[in-house]
Amino acid sequence: MAAAIKEKQALKPLPFQWQFVAGAVAGVSEILTMYPLDVVKTRFQLQVGTGGADGYSSIGDCFKKIIKNEGFGTLYRGIIPPIMVEAPKRATKFAANEQYTILYKNILGNDINKQTLSILTGVSAGITEAFLVVPFELVKIRLQDKGNAGKYNGTVDALSKIVRSEGPLTLFNGLEATLWRHAVWNGGYFGCIQGVRNVIPEAQTPNGNLARNFVAGAIGGTFATILNTPFDVVKTRIQNQSKGSIKKYNWTLPGVAIVYREEGFRALYKGFVPKVLRLGPGGGILLVVFDTVSSLIRKHVLMDA
Repeated sequence: MAAAIKEKQALKPLPFQWQFVAGAVAGVSEILTMYPLDVVKTRFQLQVGTGGADGYSSIGDCFKKIIKNEGFGTLYRGIIPPIMVEAPKRATKFAANEQYTILYKNILGNDINKQTLSILTGVSAGITEAFLVVPFELVKIRLQDKGNAGKYNGTVDALSKIVRSEGPLTLFNGLEATLWRHAVWNGGYFGCIQGVRNVIPEAQTPNGNLARNFVAGAIGGTFATILNTPFDVVKTRIQNQSKGSIKKYNWTLPGVAIVYREEGFRALYKGFVPKVLRLGPGGGILLVVFDTVSSLIRKHVLMDA
């Protein structure tokens, strides 16, 4: 009986400002833990074909060459933009998901299928999140590209040079691809989490609940990554096209077609392994930290019984 009451309380949405705090803590925790894999993912996605003598053949080879040729700190190059946006981004992901849940229940009724609701709210939250992250993603990708080594002296310098030489609207290059990436990922993530939770029995202990959430989040993150990686590959290439270069990629679906036609189906999943290694466990970390911080806020701030 006590476990059922606790579960019911856990489903009650936090006030928006506390959803924002919990999401921010979850997002920063995940990025500090998993960021080097994001650098490796971007290097693979920008590599056309095998990349020649300086190309990367595997994750281990990529890590080895980056550390040997560019230094260990390169694995954290470009981390400032995502750190700056990570708090509002992840906070938006979870807070918007909660708010869209309320909205869709009001529109479609409380008896809507839970998994359908999770997919709808996830896609909507992803679209909302995408508008926020585009400029930060573009700066991050420019910093992560080894072809830009020496071109930018950090985040502020990169931002100022991009705006000065290419115009402020350049910061929103790849918006349409980002909408695809985030809508698909969030819909897959939250929808899969709901499906996994329906299968896994409810935990009877706090540690059991943490384990259940981590498993659900990790499976959700992996599934979502499988769905959205082709859009992520195209987004990365669009955002790395600077002014004056030939704009080979402009829109997402035509971009997917170009990559498939010129490089084959596997190229649409370049960077998939480091990405799934990050976003699989990372999805688990996000969900566990968000739920843990939410519980602490309910207990110590809101004083819920």
